[in-house]
Amino acid sequence: MSAIGPKLPLMTDDVFGSYSLVTEYKDEIKQNLKNLLLTAPGERVMIPEFGVGLRNFLFEPRQHSIVQIRQRIQNQITRYMPFITTLRVMFDHDSDDEYLENSDVLSITITYEVPNLNLSSTLILSKEDVN
Repeated sequence: MSAIGPKLPLMTDDVFGSYSLVTEYKDEIKQNLKNLLLTAPGERVMIPEFGVGLRNFLFEPRQHSIVQIRQRIQNQITRYMPFITTLRVMFDHDSDDEYLENSDVLSITITYEVPNLNLSSTLILSKEDVN
């Protein structure tokens, strides 16, 4: 079994050597997408525009930030992961506007596909992932 890349966060593992490794493309793509969402612009060395920066929106007004987050997700995926087709971006399971405005918890569900690999998947980020 060959490996594609390191599994994040880094953990020791005796199977492949010092660290756990990703062995499936679907897992590597999901890990890279999560990394793109959680990385703040300016945080990545040599690529200052990389990242959605979800943590930057934690204390912003909900209705305004949801529009910005959705747009930023689509722009970043188009630029840095163009092999992904975003099918749907949902916030808190697309609850009603009043709930989204008053809730202090935001979860993001991204449904996507990778046509070249005939792969469809979903990435769910919850409060624990962002904090």
